[in-house]
Amino acid sequence: MTVAEKLIEFIQKNRRVLVTVFIVIVVGLVGSLVGLTVREKLITRAFIQLDEFEQRHLALAGNINADGEEQPDVDALLGELEAFAAGNSRFPAARAHAIRASVFQEQQRWALARQAWLDAANAAPQTYFAPVALWNAAVAAEESGDPDAAIALHARIVQDHESAFFIAARSQFSIGRLEESRGGTDAAIAAYQSLVGKWPQDTHADFAQSRIIVLSY
Repeated sequence: MTVAEKLIEFIQKNRRVLVTVFIVIVVGLVGSLVGLTVREKLITRAFIQLDEFEQRHLALAGNINADGEEQPDVDALLGELEAFAAGNSRFPAARAHAIRASVFQEQQRWALARQAWLDAANAAPQTYFAPVALWNAAVAAEESGDPDAAIALHARIVQDHESAFFIAARSQFSIGRLEESRGGTDAAIAAYQSLVGKWPQDTHADFAQSRIIVLSY
């Protein structure tokens, strides 16, 4: 028998199995296409909602205050953002947490702002947004009078996001600055030296080198 004849005989003997396999493949492909379409629609809807949240935040921004006065519109926005973040993941959730954090900062509720920025970083840890969110969390920690937490957050940026050198170098400098402000001269010098060693071309390396000279004499 020729190869063609053997193939025809195989198909005839196994046609039911082959038809079943073909149907399964087709159903799987259709299901995948449907799933992708639904997912794309959900993502599009999520970003539309986020744009609406940001517009509401901008409209309220001038009226958000830090005196503890009740502001129903602001509280409603915060509640909706929290619910949205809980129902989404990755970048949409990160953006929602970031808007929450911005509101808390405007209210000078620094502990809540720090946590919201942390939530944003944790929601999208592999994106460019994560080190930015961690930086803002460190700023909020410093504003709340917690230098230990601020240093830990800056150290996390340096350790986990070294490739984002424009932020990592600033965080390394901030570690030195914070250590210096609380009298940790040796720790400050070590932090500045690490900056000079890792990012010698960064503008903060020049500042770090000048601080090393001042603190060493």
